[in-house]
Amino acid sequence: MHGSATGGVKLLLRAEGAFVLVAAVIAYAKFGLGWSVFAWFFLAPDLAFFGYLAGARAGAVTYNATHSYVGAVSVLVIGALFSLPEFAAAGLIWCAHIGMDRALGYGLKYSIGFGFTHLGRIGRAKSDA
Repeated sequence: MHGSATGGVKLLLRAEGAFVLVAAVIAYAKFGLGWSVFAWFFLAPDLAFFGYLAGARAGAVTYNATHSYVGAVSVLVIGALFSLPEFAAAGLIWCAHIGMDRALGYGLKYSIGFGFTHLGRIGRAKSDA
């Protein structure tokens, strides 16, 4: 397997994802734009799945671009620095989504296929192992 986490490291990464999810939801409750906005945009990063229509490599690139904390935290910081509540809310929703995915074991993807992640194999890739 392509360097996936195992054992205690994998458990720690999944717990970290759960912590980010909870922290982002708590922060959103205090600083957000309402739960309807949260609900509408919570699954937006998963639109990156359409990248897989162009193949496993393109899919991995689009998925990883929308499921890395780099973009989410950048949007959150821009919102905080420039007093832009929409950006702050978007960053928190995005962080919550990534945290949920990581807590459930959906990690960043390798270009060999959707089921190969830094947290281990998922889906059919897991059953094929």
